[in-house]
Amino acid sequence: MENGHDAVRQLRYLPAVGSPHGVEVLDFAALRAMDTHRRRTLPQRPDFHVLGLIRSGTGAHEADFHTYELAEGSAVWIRPGMVHRWCDVDACDGPLILFRPGFLPGFTAAEANAPACWHLDEQRLDLALLAAEHLRGEHDATALTPRLAAPALLPHLLAALLLRALPASGVPTDATPSGSRYTDVFRAYRTAVEAHFTHRHHVADYARELGYDVRTLTRATHAATGTGAKTFLDQRILLEAKRLLAHTDLPVTGCARRLGFQDAGNFTTFFRRLTAMPPATWRTEYGAAGARGN
Repeated sequence: MENGHDAVRQLRYLPAVGSPHGVEVLDFAALRAMDTHRRRTLPQRPDFHVLGLIRSGTGAHEADFHTYELAEGSAVWIRPGMVHRWCDVDACDGPLILFRPGFLPGFTAAEANAPACWHLDEQRLDLALLAAEHLRGEHDATALTPRLAAPALLPHLLAALLLRALPASGVPTDATPSGSRYTDVFRAYRTAVEAHFTHRHHVADYARELGYDVRTLTRATHAATGTGAKTFLDQRILLEAKRLLAHTDLPVTGCARRLGFQDAGNFTTFFRRLTAMPPATWRTEYGAAGARGN
């Protein structure tokens, strides 16, 4: 969000000195040490990925209007643009991996399907922590011991970690390999939606721009996400509407303009169709729920 009304802190990827470009391996203890003012508990919107594994401890995390209880075996994947906050990670221990968009190509379908938080059983957690430790070792070698460095390994080790940690529904399968035509089509569609959803609300417009027909976009989107192209587009617009209503003081008319609606009435009709309440009511309900949760 790029206006003067934000209540959300924008986080830019700034790796530590000596850290290999594009990826950084930390842990929750390091997060707490760097954040003595506890800004982690406030809404923030990173422009990078954050993958966290809970080795031990309990806590809570909120991402795009969902609160998740954290415990041993919890996995968290914050994608660029998500509004999230670490409600309580004072007792959590485990690795945190930060990486830039594009550092790990080929995971479009997996990223689209993966939830913000899920649980690993004991055996899968042990294997995921082992993969994270291997990544940390290579990361540290690249940063601290150049003669031992093999930076080309880092994307592969990160991919291995994600494949190990992702829930089964988020792992690419032989039916939809990362290089398949449908995955490539969905990748192009999702990129176009992210660039234009604030002013382009019809799937046909994206189909014309990308050189596909609407049916192809719908099939590709369904193969990657389980929903159609129109639903995917509408949900992206709705998510941004909720972010604006919850985290800025823009009036409803301002939110409507920001999202490319010709007037507030059209925006209200769209919002009510997807949430069963008008935007002003949702804003009030969300604010009341947030106050009860604090």
